[in-house]
Amino acid sequence: MQRLHPLLKSFVEKGPAGCSLAVMHQGKLVFEDYVGFADKDLQKPVTEETIFRIYSMTKVVTCTAALMLYERGYFLLNDPLEEYLPEFKNPSVYRLNEQGEWIVTPAKKSILVKDLFTMTSGLTYGGEGDESERQVSKALSELNDRDMYGEKATVRNLSKLLASIPLAFDPGSQWRYGFSHDVLGALIEVLSGKSFSDFLNEEIFKPLEMLDTFFKVPDDKQHRLAAIYDRSEDGVLIRNESMDRQFHPNSTFESGGAGLLSTLKDFSNFSHMLANGGELNGVKIIGKNTISLMGTNHLQSEQMKQYNWDYLAGYGYGLGVRTMIDPAVGGLNSSIGEFGWSGLAGTWMLVDPKEKLSAVYMQQMLPNFEAYHQPRLRAVIYGALN
Repeated sequence: MQRLHPLLKSFVEKGPAGCSLAVMHQGKLVFEDYVGFADKDLQKPVTEETIFRIYSMTKVVTCTAALMLYERGYFLLNDPLEEYLPEFKNPSVYRLNEQGEWIVTPAKKSILVKDLFTMTSGLTYGGEGDESERQVSKALSELNDRDMYGEKATVRNLSKLLASIPLAFDPGSQWRYGFSHDVLGALIEVLSGKSFSDFLNEEIFKPLEMLDTFFKVPDDKQHRLAAIYDRSEDGVLIRNESMDRQFHPNSTFESGGAGLLSTLKDFSNFSHMLANGGELNGVKIIGKNTISLMGTNHLQSEQMKQYNWDYLAGYGYGLGVRTMIDPAVGGLNSSIGEFGWSGLAGTWMLVDPKEKLSAVYMQQMLPNFEAYHQPRLRAVIYGALN
């Protein structure tokens, strides 16, 4: 594992201001390192106290929380979503007619709860990928920023706003990254009768001693939040001041897709709980069979056509996680069934229940260099196993 030290230093020389990595194997911390700066301007080093925006790694926490309710019999994966979130009854879809015009027509089927986990719901982030995505982007742009991210925004209200927009495709027909896990957060609120953050705190964070994981940074911990940087093409890091609107003190929006902040230690506890069959330090969070279901590829061949991110070659997609299905295709030395996800600013997690191995990497930079960093981290970690 000591080969990881020079690798992390090389990352910081060419990319982020600082980074940190922890690797746990069979219940033991086998590697931990902190390199560079949490705030380059203030020359503040990355330490175990540094708080990071984990963005889309939040999705794995959200899916784990929802699967805890699944284990209690609150829902089944193949249930229509409208049974629990009635705003999604009778969904509509953007599609082309014979004249080549975009029209809105009824969806061919209901969104299933499973579609939220697997990103096959039709609830996309929009974008320029194709005309249906542009139609979604146009509809999203007409929603007031205040409604989505303002002081009175909530995950429940976001769910209702998203339900008012036509889907990008018929549920279950495609895979497309988007708001599915934010809506899963709303489902957790409705089923549990608690706020999303209260459920996470009571059921996951406190039991796992994740004392520095939250949707908003408390005032007395603000000084521990790492700066986030934009990297120019010539390698200059410029502090980004525009990324934190959802974390401001008065925000009420708790994004199940991208809202959490955490530390290396906290998220290592969460990741290793999953690697260790759903239990850590005698505390049981979720069943090992459910974790196995989470890490199983749920995409059919037609859906895999959209799941084509180059650096994820060899992976399928489970219940909110990438999952290794073909090491030869990816050219990777990890186990079949190794799973995890990553975050916008370059954070990354790896979970391997077979080896009882987990790894968490933290940094804060855009672009995130994930296609360069993550395969190299994985190669070194698995190369070090006995």
